[in-house]
Amino acid sequence: MSTPVLRPANISDAPALVELWARAGENRARPTDRDDLVVRLLERDPDAVILAEVDGRLVGTVVAVWDGWRAHLYRLAVDPDLRGQGIARRLLDAAEERLRALGAERIDAMVLDDNEAGRALWSAAGFAPQPDWSRWVKPVAGDPPRRGRRCDP
Repeated sequence: MSTPVLRPANISDAPALVELWARAGENRARPTDRDDLVVRLLERDPDAVILAEVDGRLVGTVVAVWDGWRAHLYRLAVDPDLRGQGIARRLLDAAEERLRALGAERIDAMVLDDNEAGRALWSAAGFAPQPDWSRWVKPVAGDPPRRGRRCDP
């Protein structure tokens, strides 16, 4: 295998990202990914998605976002046929470098409890579960709020 080339995603990469996430994802309970949501993310933060390519083919991704206060990692995904070759580690190193440059002092990652390979990778990268926290989620129906709209009644 050639050495992966890392680069920020662009809007034209959205369909390939969604396709890779569908093949590489272990969490069938997550909301369905869509091209328009990837485009929205990239319009808001053009450097948020880091890609790994081999010979021009998308083989890995990580989403590294900074909200000005916290740093988060999502969608660390590697083509199932290419796992175990250091692609995820290179993506994580690039994500950490990006987030540190933005001012992050701590990075969190979402890791499925029953994904043993994923847990081993995150642990080897220096991450550890935070036992006193659980992630709470709420699906939001309807149209997204307009920008600038206040959330209080």
